[in-house]
Amino acid sequence: MLAAGIGARLGVGATKDPPKALLRFGDKSLLQFHIEILKRQGIDELALGVGYHHQDIEREIVALGAQDYVRTVFNEDYEEGNIVTLWTIRDELCCEKPVLLMDADVLYDEEMVERLVNSPHQNCLLLDRAVDQGDEPVKVCVRDGEIVEFRKWHSAEFDICGESVGFFKLSAEVAKKLIMQAELYLHQGRRHESYEEAIRDVLLTSPRGTFAFEDITGLPWIEIDFAADIERANVEVLPRILTADADRRASRMIKRGMSQDAAPRQ
Repeated sequence: MLAAGIGARLGVGATKDPPKALLRFGDKSLLQFHIEILKRQGIDELALGVGYHHQDIEREIVALGAQDYVRTVFNEDYEEGNIVTLWTIRDELCCEKPVLLMDADVLYDEEMVERLVNSPHQNCLLLDRAVDQGDEPVKVCVRDGEIVEFRKWHSAEFDICGESVGFFKLSAEVAKKLIMQAELYLHQGRRHESYEEAIRDVLLTSPRGTFAFEDITGLPWIEIDFAADIERANVEVLPRILTADADRRASRMIKRGMSQDAAPRQ
């Protein structure tokens, strides 16, 4: 998970501001939301690429009692592009297991990670067809069922265009290719590049059928980039997430009750 950035576009006020992973929504930090969801979805551990105010993040991990679950990897050059943070956590990605790669600045419904984890595809990303057509979101363009573009602007004909959430499931092989691409960028001096460009390179040069997507249109989520996003997250998105969580818990309790009723009596 990439959590090293300064979050300068929030526009609240330089180095006194907390890292975005420590912004609070309801009674929890964004990091706490991540940890609870990832644990419930069976993720073995969380490796967190940190930089800006990393000590504050590490204190939050201790406060949450999550030291055995979360490991931090420090990027001293966190003021550069997040491609550098991706390179910093290369050892976490270059393993022999599938991995999730996630942005830390997203508040989201747990079902989104559930769909990603349970996707039949080895390499996939999340796509929301309710795309903002502005310059900020990374667009995912799909033609004939294949991803043909992954960028902030359109440069290919498409049947479907959606917004990338910033969550990816990668096979061990593709994760290694991504790290090799990040290394190439750094050798080229492209240290202020976004890591999405490296993903694009790997995605578009991989054999047909390597990458797929899971459509999460309609599920509540928001990326926290600007001050207005914080307000919208609290007022609009969080209530929908909490309602969905409550509905899922109620559904599980009903199913559990039905299962117990159906059990043979001794």
